[in-house]
Amino acid sequence: MPETLWAPWRIDYILSDQKPSGCVLCLPEDHTGPLPERLVLASDRLVFLIMNRYPYNNGHVLVAPRRHVATLSLTTSEERAALMDLTAKATEAIGDLMKPDGFNIGVNQGRIAGAGIAEHLHIHVTPRWEGDTSYMTTVSETRVIPEHIRLTYERLLGAFA
Repeated sequence: MPETLWAPWRIDYILSDQKPSGCVLCLPEDHTGPLPERLVLASDRLVFLIMNRYPYNNGHVLVAPRRHVATLSLTTSEERAALMDLTAKATEAIGDLMKPDGFNIGVNQGRIAGAGIAEHLHIHVTPRWEGDTSYMTTVSETRVIPEHIRLTYERLLGAFA
Protein backbone atom coordinates (compact mmCIF):
# COMPACT_ATOMS: atom_id res chain seq x y z
CA MET A 1 0.00 0.00 0.00
CA PRO A 2 1.51 3.41 -0.92
CA GLU A 3 2.52 5.80 1.83
CA THR A 4 0.50 9.03 2.05
CA LEU A 5 1.72 12.01 3.99
CA TRP A 6 -0.40 15.16 4.00
CA ALA A 7 1.53 18.42 4.21
CA PRO A 8 -0.94 21.03 2.91
CA TRP A 9 1.35 24.01 3.48
CA ARG A 10 3.77 22.71 0.82
CA ILE A 11 1.33 23.56 -1.99
CA ASP A 12 1.84 27.28 -1.29
CA TYR A 13 5.55 26.85 -1.97
CA ILE A 14 5.05 24.54 -4.98
CA LEU A 15 2.68 26.95 -6.72
CA SER A 16 4.48 30.13 -5.72
CA ASP A 17 6.11 32.33 -8.33
CA GLN A 18 8.22 33.90 -5.59
CA LYS A 19 10.58 31.07 -4.71
CA PRO A 20 13.77 32.53 -3.30
CA SER A 21 16.81 32.33 -5.54
CA GLY A 22 20.09 31.53 -3.91
CA CYS A 23 20.14 30.70 -0.22
CA VAL A 24 16.66 30.00 1.14
CA LEU A 25 17.69 31.31 4.56
CA CYS A 26 19.14 34.67 3.56
CA LEU A 27 16.82 37.59 4.33
CA PRO A 28 16.54 40.97 2.62
CA GLU A 29 19.43 43.01 3.98
CA ASP A 30 17.37 45.96 5.20
CA HIS A 31 14.49 43.99 6.74
CA THR A 32 14.01 43.49 10.50
CA GLY A 33 11.03 42.07 12.36
CA PRO A 34 8.65 39.37 11.18
CA LEU A 35 8.30 38.38 7.54
CA PRO A 36 5.12 36.26 7.24
CA GLU A 37 5.60 35.16 3.62
CA ARG A 38 8.94 33.60 4.62
CA LEU A 39 7.66 32.35 8.02
CA VAL A 40 10.17 34.59 9.83
CA LEU A 41 8.98 35.17 13.40
CA ALA A 42 11.63 37.70 14.43
CA SER A 43 14.81 39.27 13.09
CA ASP A 44 17.27 41.97 14.02
CA ARG A 45 20.58 43.13 12.61
CA LEU A 46 22.44 39.96 13.69
CA VAL A 47 20.08 36.98 13.85
CA PHE A 48 16.60 35.74 12.97
CA LEU A 49 14.06 33.08 13.90
CA ILE A 50 12.19 31.22 11.16
CA MET A 51 9.76 28.30 11.09
CA ASN A 52 11.20 25.10 9.64
CA ARG A 53 9.16 24.46 6.46
CA TYR A 54 9.72 20.71 6.87
CA PRO A 55 9.34 20.33 10.64
CA TYR A 56 9.99 17.26 12.76
CA ASN A 57 7.26 18.50 15.14
CA ASN A 58 4.91 21.45 15.42
CA GLY A 59 6.83 24.52 16.57
CA HIS A 60 10.16 23.40 15.01
CA VAL A 61 12.09 26.62 14.35
CA LEU A 62 15.52 27.62 13.11
CA VAL A 63 17.74 30.30 14.63
CA ALA A 64 20.26 31.69 12.15
CA PRO A 65 22.74 34.51 11.71
CA ARG A 66 21.82 37.24 9.22
CA ARG A 67 25.23 36.87 7.61
CA HIS A 68 25.59 34.01 5.15
CA VAL A 69 28.15 31.83 6.98
CA ALA A 70 28.36 28.05 7.08
CA THR A 71 29.98 27.34 10.46
CA LEU A 72 30.02 28.57 14.03
CA SER A 73 33.71 29.34 13.72
CA LEU A 74 32.92 31.92 11.03
CA THR A 75 30.56 33.89 13.30
CA THR A 76 31.67 36.76 15.48
CA SER A 77 31.41 36.56 19.25
CA GLU A 78 28.54 39.07 19.05
CA GLU A 79 26.69 36.84 16.56
CA ARG A 80 27.25 33.73 18.71
CA ALA A 81 25.87 35.50 21.77
CA ALA A 82 22.84 36.70 19.75
CA LEU A 83 22.26 33.17 18.41
CA MET A 84 22.21 31.73 21.92
CA ASP A 85 20.00 34.55 23.26
CA LEU A 86 17.44 34.01 20.50
CA THR A 87 17.59 30.24 20.99
CA ALA A 88 16.80 30.73 24.68
CA LYS A 89 13.94 33.11 23.85
CA ALA A 90 12.56 30.61 21.33
CA THR A 91 12.53 27.78 23.87
CA GLU A 92 10.86 30.02 26.43
CA ALA A 93 8.18 31.26 24.03
CA ILE A 94 7.47 27.84 22.54
CA GLY A 95 7.51 26.32 26.02
CA ASP A 96 4.98 28.85 27.35
CA LEU A 97 2.69 28.54 24.33
CA MET A 98 2.91 24.88 23.35
CA LYS A 99 3.85 23.22 26.66
CA PRO A 100 6.32 20.63 25.31
CA ASP A 101 7.96 18.15 27.68
CA GLY A 102 11.41 19.07 26.37
CA PHE A 103 13.43 20.30 23.40
CA ASN A 104 16.03 19.02 20.98
CA ILE A 105 18.43 21.85 20.17
CA GLY A 106 21.22 21.26 17.69
CA VAL A 107 23.47 22.35 14.87
CA ASN A 108 24.36 20.18 11.88
CA GLN A 109 27.50 21.57 10.25
CA GLY A 110 28.15 20.20 6.79
CA ARG A 111 26.03 18.00 4.55
CA ILE A 112 27.61 14.79 5.87
CA ALA A 113 26.49 15.80 9.38
CA GLY A 114 22.89 16.11 8.23
CA ALA A 115 22.67 19.78 7.29
CA GLY A 116 19.96 20.21 4.68
CA ILE A 117 21.10 23.81 4.14
CA ALA A 118 24.83 23.42 4.72
CA GLU A 119 25.82 26.82 3.35
CA HIS A 120 23.92 28.85 5.99
CA LEU A 121 24.46 28.05 9.65
CA HIS A 122 21.29 27.47 11.67
CA ILE A 123 20.27 26.04 15.03
CA HIS A 124 17.31 23.66 15.18
CA VAL A 125 14.94 24.17 18.11
CA THR A 126 12.48 21.28 18.13
CA PRO A 127 9.85 20.94 20.85
CA ARG A 128 9.27 17.37 22.03
CA TRP A 129 6.34 15.75 23.78
CA GLU A 130 6.26 12.41 25.50
CA GLY A 131 5.01 9.91 22.94
CA ASP A 132 5.49 12.23 19.94
CA THR A 133 7.22 9.46 18.01
CA SER A 134 4.45 7.02 17.24
CA TYR A 135 4.26 3.83 15.24
CA MET A 136 4.10 6.01 12.10
CA THR A 137 7.72 7.06 12.62
CA THR A 138 8.87 3.55 13.48
CA VAL A 139 6.93 1.58 10.86
CA SER A 140 6.77 3.92 7.89
CA GLU A 141 9.42 6.56 8.67
CA THR A 142 6.66 9.16 8.53
CA ARG A 143 6.01 11.98 10.99
CA VAL A 144 2.53 13.26 11.67
CA ILE A 145 2.35 17.04 12.10
CA PRO A 146 -1.12 17.74 13.53
CA GLU A 147 -1.26 21.53 13.12
CA HIS A 148 -0.94 23.50 9.87
CA ILE A 149 2.36 25.41 9.78
CA ARG A 150 0.60 28.76 9.13
CA LEU A 151 -1.53 28.31 12.27
CA THR A 152 1.58 27.48 14.31
CA TYR A 153 3.28 30.56 12.82
CA GLU A 154 0.36 32.83 13.81
CA ARG A 155 0.32 31.41 17.34
CA LEU A 156 4.06 31.84 17.80
CA LEU A 157 4.18 35.27 16.16
CA GLY A 158 2.33 36.77 19.11
CA ALA A 159 5.04 35.53 21.44
CA PHE A 160 7.70 37.44 19.50
CA ALA A 161 5.76 40.64 18.79
